Amino acid sequence: MDTRQLGTNGPDVSVICLGAWPLGGGMGVIPDKQAIATIHASIDAGANFIDTAEGYRTSEGVLGKALKGRRDQVFLATKLSGDQSVEHMAEAIENSLRLLGTDCIDLYQLHRPQFEIPIEDTMANLEKLRDEGKIRYIGVSNFSGDHHRQTAKHGTIHSSQPRYNMLTRQVEDDVLPACEELGTGVIPHSVLAKAMLSGKYRPGHVFPSDDERVSKPEFHESVFIPAMKIVEKLLAWAGDHGREGPQLAIAWCLANPVVTSCIVGAKTPEQAVYNAEAAEWKLSENDMAELAEILGDFRLPYSVAG
Repeated sequence: MDTRQLGTNGPDVSVICLGAWPLGGGMGVIPDKQAIATIHASIDAGANFIDTAEGYRTSEGVLGKALKGRRDQVFLATKLSGDQSVEHMAEAIENSLRLLGTDCIDLYQLHRPQFEIPIEDTMANLEKLRDEGKIRYIGVSNFSGDHHRQTAKHGTIHSSQPRYNMLTRQVEDDVLPACEELGTGVIPHSVLAKAMLSGKYRPGHVFPSDDERVSKPEFHESVFIPAMKIVEKLLAWAGDHGREGPQLAIAWCLANPVVTSCIVGAKTPEQAVYNAEAAEWKLSENDMAELAEILGDFRLPYSVAG
């Protein structure tokens, strides 16, 4: 699989990153055996960059089980989901290291901005963890462009994890330019728009109560029905090119030169391999122009953190 450099002077990582939110039960509980098989299939397919978080239910624990004997094959990222106080950070990093079964996390990220604590203090605490050898690189997630710039004054940010997909393009206005300006690698999450771009779901679909999408505003019919008019056109375009919606969504993100790696969730080994294969599809400038015409000005509602 192709690799790209993660930020200025960062490591090379696979252009597909396995997103572990579904493996922790975020889209419905799945057996550990299935989750472990999915992780192994992703690694074997070359997508050996894996992203999880403190807040992803059982995700870190199942990853720890899957990576026994294979830790050195993976670039492992997790996120600090709770408060960013020095006390919680100290507790969270130890919990993550224990659950993941490792003595060092490759990429440690702030899950979201928290303005109650000065960012200079948070960055100082992260750099202390790096100096102690508990983490290697520092990243952020769901930050606005301005917050990237403020954070970068107090240390190097190797990566940024914004919500970015064909239907949610608000970050093109400020976040992606800020990352390019700062030399920060972009690793988008929600690339499939929580599977909306797969075409699997139709208006009226009811998610199980243990699937977090049951409360996502983009699946309310007032938003979902207009979005599906765009999705149907995208599915038809993909079909005309011998592909399907999920691979189009991934290939579209990777066509942006600012993007380092796409974070894509999977619940089965087959999905993990399928996602990895999308990296082989290189969209041309003409392809991107045709897709831009389909997308027009439509955007799902989303507020970038300010």
